[in-house]
Amino acid sequence: MKHLDLLLIVFVVVNSAFAKAQSTSTSQDITITIVSEKNQELLLGATAYIKALELGAMADVNGKAVLKNVPTGTHQVSISFLGYASETLEITVPGASTYTIALKQDSSKLKEIVIQSTRSTRSFKRMPTRIEFIGGEELVEKNAMNSTNISMVLRESTGIQMQQTSQSSANQSIRIQGLDGRYTQLLKDGFPLYGGFSGGLSIMQIPPLDIKQFEIIKGSSSTLYGGGAIAGLVNMQTKTPEEEKELDLMLVGTQALGTTFNTFYSGRGEKWGTTLFANANFQQAYDPDGDEFSNLPETTSVTVNPRVFYYPSEKATLWLGLNATYDDRTGGFLDVIDGSRTGYTETNESSRLNSQFSYDQQLTSNSSLQVKNSLSYFNRDLILPNSIFSGEQTNSFTEVNYKTQREKTDWILGANLYTSSFNETSEFNRNQDDTTVGVFANNIYDISDRWILETGLRTDVTADWGTFVLPRVSLLFNGSGGFTSRLGGGLGYKIPDLFTEEAEFVRFQNVLAIDKDRLSAETSYGMNLDFNYVTRLSDDVKFSINQLFYLTAIENGLLLQESPLGNSSLEYFNAPDITLSRGAETNMKFSYKDFKLFLNYAFIDTRLNFLEGNPQKPLTARHNAGAVLMYETEDWRIGYESYYTGEQLLFNGTETTDFITMGLLVMKNFEWGHLYANFENFTDRRQSRFSPTLAVYNGVPTFNEIYAPTDGFILSLGVIWKPFGNHEEHHDDD
Repeated sequence: MKHLDLLLIVFVVVNSAFAKAQSTSTSQDITITIVSEKNQELLLGATAYIKALELGAMADVNGKAVLKNVPTGTHQVSISFLGYASETLEITVPGASTYTIALKQDSSKLKEIVIQSTRSTRSFKRMPTRIEFIGGEELVEKNAMNSTNISMVLRESTGIQMQQTSQSSANQSIRIQGLDGRYTQLLKDGFPLYGGFSGGLSIMQIPPLDIKQFEIIKGSSSTLYGGGAIAGLVNMQTKTPEEEKELDLMLVGTQALGTTFNTFYSGRGEKWGTTLFANANFQQAYDPDGDEFSNLPETTSVTVNPRVFYYPSEKATLWLGLNATYDDRTGGFLDVIDGSRTGYTETNESSRLNSQFSYDQQLTSNSSLQVKNSLSYFNRDLILPNSIFSGEQTNSFTEVNYKTQREKTDWILGANLYTSSFNETSEFNRNQDDTTVGVFANNIYDISDRWILETGLRTDVTADWGTFVLPRVSLLFNGSGGFTSRLGGGLGYKIPDLFTEEAEFVRFQNVLAIDKDRLSAETSYGMNLDFNYVTRLSDDVKFSINQLFYLTAIENGLLLQESPLGNSSLEYFNAPDITLSRGAETNMKFSYKDFKLFLNYAFIDTRLNFLEGNPQKPLTARHNAGAVLMYETEDWRIGYESYYTGEQLLFNGTETTDFITMGLLVMKNFEWGHLYANFENFTDRRQSRFSPTLAVYNGVPTFNEIYAPTDGFILSLGVIWKPFGNHEEHHDDD
């Protein structure tokens, strides 16, 4: 009996302890497998989050998110992933420890971006060619920072440098990955309107208000658009009419004595649509240094760009456009500009007139035909006290292309004709005519759900420079979750012409004409590799990173050197060895509720292998970095930015100082538009604080190389009025 009592006591004690252990067990690990509904793809980087507990987890490579130590009770778990509709999962603890949930893709969560410069109708994320996109809210902010021209938009993109070539005219050229501006092709709606002589002052004469998006392809793109795109191309895609009318009126004034007015209108009916853009910029000569020489020239610039669209059917679109620009800028000594005395000034008076025609016809449900043409005229008078350089250029471009799409493959076939004629109207005869006929084919093939291959081939036949066969290839890998990678490469070429940064720096004085019998065309080969990863760190925090590596080599590079003929003449020669540009670019983005943080770094190693010691290219910083913090709500946009530019070599071998510039934008949003103030370079970093920008001898200036801003701090106050309402596109461009 005693043994029975003892056994009963032990049973009661053990049972009580077990019950107590159960009652005190307060947590459980929960594993949730997250997949896509369409193909059960594991969604690496998807998040599971219990808001009431502030407890979350991110899915690993197996699509599993593990929530640790979930307490007893019933909980609502929010499951989310970029580009998918969020779902709510109810779990109970104690209870099941594993769950599986499928998310549906939601196009409203991630607006599809179609890139025009690739010639394909595929979305941004399904293109093997690496493309950088600037649009939506970011473009609104850049327009506010500089409504006069596109230099601000391009300058603050990683790996792009806006190189000022003249203090008197404030002219700039675009350098991609350390290569001169002549190696970058500038397009507007796919038309090459700014080549050769007409590229002069082009950056300063393109206002941004009517531009919907910028598309930047770095690396050789000659297969897509022919010669000139060795470093890459920039395509400006303008706004098209929508059924909902749009009217923007923008007025900006600066403490630097500048005033800019922009207006844009668009509207569409059943058969007809129209857009109209107009810009006027007035700038008084501005001298922040106090040396009585202008850092910003006296400028009058006017642009008008009307376009008419006709829709004969749902399958056809025809549009005609006209762009007219007049630009007059005078820099020099302030008292000479205002007429108080005679002396040194530099006047650049130019005008350009472009016409564009495009007709798109859908032939079947999966094929289309496009015919396009542009005619361009540009003239410029560069007037110095003792010399005048004047000329005019006419360009024409005609293209026909055919597109077809099948289940797994896209084809683009086409042919084009490009002509350019430069006629110098000053005392020298440096005329040049060029004609190029090209045919091209481009194919995109879906190898599988994860791999997409793009191949292309172009053959250009030129009148005086030979035939160029230009292959290219790009490969896209779509990994699990938010990981992608692109590898690409190709060949390129550039026909020599008179209009280089070096010739612009000497105002084309004593530069001999291009010798077609002695010179060869510049050619290139290059490749790039990038890795991109997008994820959510929590319900409120999104993160993306892109890492790019690149290499471009240029053979027969064009050099401007002293001529054996003497008489202070300068002559073009082909370099005996390559120019080699290689480097890396890193871009990171964090988003938390109403805040966005952008971080970037560029390493640019551009070597002149034809010089002893293979030195770094002058005026090219090896290290560049930037940080931008944005706060955006329905009522406010506030942005702070900081950019670091590393040391640079000058042509005499000396090294410049590094420097940091900072900016602040404050914008108040209303239903009718925006009011804003922009404090550009508010720490007033300018070259004259580090070294002189010019020296004056007997009243004649000698200009030093420009490696830093010359205008210093600029305060802009502006108003944007939208009478038809404030309707702006929002893209999640991770």
